Amino acid sequence: MESLPLAFSSGWASGVNAYLVVLVLGIAERVGDSSGIPDVLGRWDVLAIAGFLYAMEFVADKIPYVDSAWDVVSTLVRPTAGAVIGVLLAGDADSLAQAVNGVVGGGTALASHLVKAGSRLAINSSPEPVSNVVASITEDVVVLGLVWFAIEHPQTAAAIAGVLLAVGLVVLYLAARLVRRGWRRLRSKRVAGPGALA
Repeated sequence: MESLPLAFSSGWASGVNAYLVVLVLGIAERVGDSSGIPDVLGRWDVLAIAGFLYAMEFVADKIPYVDSAWDVVSTLVRPTAGAVIGVLLAGDADSLAQAVNGVVGGGTALASHLVKAGSRLAINSSPEPVSNVVASITEDVVVLGLVWFAIEHPQTAAAIAGVLLAVGLVVLYLAARLVRRGWRRLRSKRVAGPGALA
């Protein structure tokens, strides 16, 4: 269960940008002395595919509405990547440890993916594209920094990921309440409009 904190951190990061997580872990495995990172993530073909997909996401993530369409497609990809990375991090441990790592990685990735997708829908309501670019770059920097930090300090990184996930879920909940309230007001104005004219 030593790999559980890294599975949690990489799971959270995978929900935001799974391809960047694979790149960071793979590069760390190639250039570093990271015994906890599985060799398969450092293979050149894995790094090439992850790099290509990250480049696509890097562009798509900065275009309003295209980012939300990409998030819909990624609803299956990100949690699956989080689960697979969690299982790989368990290494040759027993099947229970692999299952726990897979559930933690996939579940955390799904939760952080929902936070990202929901916040992007809210950001897309603004007419200018700058907020999308800023949000995307911020996400990439946080994912890069957290995963790199998690390789050396997994427990601390897991705590940081937990705080980020909790804050994201609270913000998403509050944003959803505001959106619901706005829809109710809009509907009540539409219903009251014709009666007021009569």
